[in-house]
Amino acid sequence: MQLHQLKPKHKSKKRKRVGRGGKRGTYSGRGMKGQKSRAGRRLKPVIRELIKRYPKLRGYRHQTREQALGLEPQVLNLSLLEKKFKADEIVSPKSLLEKGLIHRIRGRTPQVKILGGGDIKKVLNVEGCQISKGAKEKIEKAGGKLT
Repeated sequence: MQLHQLKPKHKSKKRKRVGRGGKRGTYSGRGMKGQKSRAGRRLKPVIRELIKRYPKLRGYRHQTREQALGLEPQVLNLSLLEKKFKADEIVSPKSLLEKGLIHRIRGRTPQVKILGGGDIKKVLNVEGCQISKGAKEKIEKAGGKLT
Protein backbone atom coordinates (compact mmCIF):
# COMPACT_ATOMS: atom_id res chain seq x y z
CA MET A 1 0.00 0.00 0.00
CA GLN A 2 1.23 3.48 -0.86
CA LEU A 3 0.28 6.97 0.28
CA HIS A 4 -1.91 7.72 -2.72
CA GLN A 5 -3.93 4.56 -2.03
CA LEU A 6 -5.01 5.58 1.49
CA LYS A 7 -8.68 6.45 1.98
CA PRO A 8 -10.63 7.40 5.11
CA LYS A 9 -13.04 4.83 6.64
CA HIS A 10 -15.83 7.39 7.15
CA LYS A 11 -17.62 9.57 4.63
CA SER A 12 -16.78 13.29 4.59
CA LYS A 13 -19.40 15.59 6.12
CA LYS A 14 -21.38 17.75 3.67
CA ARG A 15 -20.74 21.47 4.08
CA LYS A 16 -23.85 23.45 5.01
CA ARG A 17 -24.68 25.89 2.21
CA VAL A 18 -26.37 28.81 3.84
CA GLY A 19 -28.68 31.44 2.30
CA ARG A 20 -29.90 29.45 -0.69
CA GLY A 21 -33.62 29.18 0.17
CA GLY A 22 -35.27 26.42 2.17
CA LYS A 23 -34.96 26.32 5.94
CA ARG A 24 -31.87 28.57 6.15
CA GLY A 25 -32.95 31.39 3.86
CA THR A 26 -33.12 35.18 4.29
CA TYR A 27 -30.72 35.89 7.17
CA SER A 28 -29.24 32.38 7.13
CA GLY A 29 -28.95 32.07 10.88
CA ARG A 30 -26.82 35.21 11.16
CA GLY A 31 -29.45 37.44 12.71
CA MET A 32 -30.36 40.86 11.33
CA LYS A 33 -27.85 43.66 10.81
CA GLY A 34 -24.39 44.20 12.19
CA GLN A 35 -20.81 43.23 11.65
CA LYS A 36 -21.46 39.54 12.23
CA SER A 37 -24.18 39.34 9.60
CA ARG A 38 -22.22 40.90 6.73
CA ALA A 39 -20.38 39.02 4.03
CA GLY A 40 -16.64 38.84 4.51
CA ARG A 41 -17.02 39.94 8.12
CA ARG A 42 -13.76 41.10 9.69
CA LEU A 43 -13.82 41.06 13.47
CA LYS A 44 -11.24 43.22 15.22
CA PRO A 45 -8.24 41.29 16.50
CA VAL A 46 -8.60 41.34 20.28
CA ILE A 47 -4.90 41.08 20.96
CA ARG A 48 -4.22 44.28 19.02
CA GLU A 49 -6.59 46.23 21.25
CA LEU A 50 -4.79 44.90 24.32
CA ILE A 51 -1.42 45.90 22.90
CA LYS A 52 -2.68 49.41 22.17
CA ARG A 53 -3.75 49.85 25.81
CA TYR A 54 -0.23 49.26 27.16
CA PRO A 55 1.85 52.39 27.75
CA LYS A 56 4.71 52.98 25.36
CA LEU A 57 8.00 52.54 27.20
CA ARG A 58 10.70 54.90 26.03
CA GLY A 59 14.45 54.54 26.04
CA TYR A 60 16.61 51.44 26.29
CA ARG A 61 14.97 48.40 27.80
CA HIS A 62 17.81 45.93 27.56
CA GLN A 63 19.54 44.55 30.65
CA THR A 64 23.05 45.45 31.60
CA ARG A 65 25.64 42.69 31.32
CA GLU A 66 25.76 42.43 35.13
CA GLN A 67 22.00 41.96 35.39
CA ALA A 68 21.92 39.37 32.61
CA LEU A 69 24.73 37.29 34.11
CA GLY A 70 23.52 37.70 37.69
CA LEU A 71 26.68 39.56 38.72
CA GLU A 72 24.77 42.31 40.51
CA PRO A 73 24.77 41.75 44.26
CA GLN A 74 21.58 40.56 45.92
CA VAL A 75 20.48 43.03 48.56
CA LEU A 76 19.53 42.21 52.16
CA ASN A 77 18.64 44.46 55.09
CA LEU A 78 19.87 44.15 58.67
CA SER A 79 16.33 43.62 59.92
CA LEU A 80 16.19 40.33 58.00
CA LEU A 81 19.49 39.15 59.48
CA GLU A 82 18.18 40.05 62.96
CA LYS A 83 15.18 37.75 62.43
CA LYS A 84 16.89 34.77 60.77
CA PHE A 85 20.27 34.51 62.54
CA LYS A 86 21.16 33.69 66.15
CA ALA A 87 23.87 35.48 68.14
CA ASP A 88 27.53 34.70 67.22
CA GLU A 89 26.53 33.08 63.91
CA ILE A 90 28.51 33.60 60.70
CA VAL A 91 26.71 35.49 57.94
CA SER A 92 28.13 34.50 54.55
CA PRO A 93 26.67 33.88 51.09
CA LYS A 94 26.78 30.13 51.84
CA SER A 95 24.84 30.46 55.12
CA LEU A 96 22.34 32.81 53.45
CA LEU A 97 21.76 30.20 50.72
CA GLU A 98 21.13 27.49 53.32
CA LYS A 99 18.56 29.65 55.13
CA GLY A 100 16.83 30.46 51.82
CA LEU A 101 17.37 34.22 51.98
CA ILE A 102 19.11 34.27 48.60
CA HIS A 103 18.97 31.92 45.61
CA ARG A 104 21.50 30.62 43.12
CA ILE A 105 21.64 32.40 39.76
CA ARG A 106 22.64 30.16 36.86
CA GLY A 107 24.04 27.63 39.32
CA ARG A 108 26.31 30.19 41.00
CA THR A 109 26.19 31.62 44.51
CA PRO A 110 25.55 35.34 43.97
CA GLN A 111 27.35 38.25 45.59
CA VAL A 112 25.53 39.73 48.58
CA LYS A 113 25.28 43.32 49.76
CA ILE A 114 23.99 44.09 53.25
CA LEU A 115 22.19 47.40 53.70
CA GLY A 116 21.48 49.23 56.93
CA GLY A 117 17.68 48.98 56.92
CA GLY A 118 16.37 48.17 60.40
CA ASP A 119 18.20 47.70 63.70
CA ILE A 120 20.43 44.90 64.91
CA LYS A 121 21.17 43.92 68.50
CA LYS A 122 22.80 40.51 68.00
CA VAL A 123 26.53 39.93 67.58
CA LEU A 124 27.02 38.67 64.02
CA ASN A 125 30.19 37.79 62.11
CA VAL A 126 29.86 38.86 58.49
CA GLU A 127 32.14 37.19 55.92
CA GLY A 128 32.42 37.58 52.15
CA CYS A 129 29.67 40.18 51.75
CA GLN A 130 29.64 43.77 50.55
CA ILE A 131 28.41 46.11 53.27
CA SER A 132 27.05 49.65 53.18
CA LYS A 133 28.46 52.30 55.52
CA GLY A 134 25.30 52.44 57.62
CA ALA A 135 25.17 48.66 58.00
CA LYS A 136 28.87 48.55 58.90
CA GLU A 137 28.39 51.10 61.70
CA LYS A 138 25.36 49.26 63.12
CA ILE A 139 27.06 45.83 63.08
CA GLU A 140 30.20 47.18 64.76
CA LYS A 141 28.09 49.05 67.32
CA ALA A 142 26.31 45.79 68.23
CA GLY A 143 29.71 44.10 68.68
CA GLY A 144 29.89 42.15 65.43
CA LYS A 145 32.92 41.52 63.23
CA LEU A 146 33.46 42.10 59.52
CA THR A 147 35.87 40.04 57.41
